[in-house]
Amino acid sequence: MLSLCMIVKNEEKNLKSCLSKVAAFVDEIIIVDTGSIDNTKIIASQFTDEIYDFKWCNDFSKARNFSICKASKDWILVLDADEFVTDFFRDNIDKFIKNSLNKNKVGRIQRINIMEDSNGNKKYTERVNRLFNRNYFHYEGIIHEQLIALDGKTYETEIIDITVDHLGYTEEALNRTDKLKRNIGLLKVAVKNDSEDPYLYFQLGKSYYMLKDYKTSALYFEKALSFQLDFKLEYVEDLVETYGYSLINNGRYSESLILENCLEVYSKLPDFHFLLGLIYMNNAKFTQAIKCFLECTKFPYSKVEGITTYISYYNVGVIYDVLGFGEKAMEYYKMCGDYEPARNRIKAQLN
Repeated sequence: MLSLCMIVKNEEKNLKSCLSKVAAFVDEIIIVDTGSIDNTKIIASQFTDEIYDFKWCNDFSKARNFSICKASKDWILVLDADEFVTDFFRDNIDKFIKNSLNKNKVGRIQRINIMEDSNGNKKYTERVNRLFNRNYFHYEGIIHEQLIALDGKTYETEIIDITVDHLGYTEEALNRTDKLKRNIGLLKVAVKNDSEDPYLYFQLGKSYYMLKDYKTSALYFEKALSFQLDFKLEYVEDLVETYGYSLINNGRYSESLILENCLEVYSKLPDFHFLLGLIYMNNAKFTQAIKCFLECTKFPYSKVEGITTYISYYNVGVIYDVLGFGEKAMEYYKMCGDYEPARNRIKAQLN
């Protein structure tokens, strides 16, 4: 009923853990290797005999579609080797699959990206399209490939009960795979083939952002924003937010105030209120910044861990600290729990 389809290359570090966590929930495992020179295929053979070689041609969609054509089941689950299942409610997945009304829908799994910043690891939660019927969908795009309906029509999606941890964006993983430079090269090729696709410029901006080249990332984000966009699309939401962080990290504080214009569209997103708080904070608009950070705490959850609680409280504390209201600052630092920067500020005030 359900085939897991994966494309891999030199994933001996992750593959066993990945497959061991998902093998019990799928009926078939298809592994397509694009040129490993380590023990990837040996590890894969512990879980499946369905292992195929694919000559890499700088096109992720071709590799994805090759893996799908090797499956014997109609329903496909796609994972990468650096994604590890933490929750998989097979009964609920079976109900989704068996419902004939869902044959041309796409299931969206929850992916928790483990990322690193100056304060250690943080989690960024998103939904990604990963479960589908191969009779109705295929992949397009040489990089950051997208599921496209075979009839070319727009399609419905549904949240499904699968959660994975994604470690591909940790500094160690990025250094080991040289993923970002590879992606930038493929994206630039894609732009040459289609210079009118804002999604490609968005992905280029994201890649440079993760390389901490904020000046270049902002340029690509600005190119993407120059197109006529639907600001309710998820990638456009991400584009706007990451553009704001690029401007802040590039010291373009006054320019970042332009994002105030997006508040009406994103008023229900705590992550956007948090970004605005940082923008106001960096422009010495402290009253407005505090208002934004406290607005974040009214929401039940956010994409970035801590925005609805300790990170926002911490920033309010920092503002009061800077303004000389030490007692008020302590009040908010104490609301941050075990958040280390807050504990360090508390210790500094007590000494």
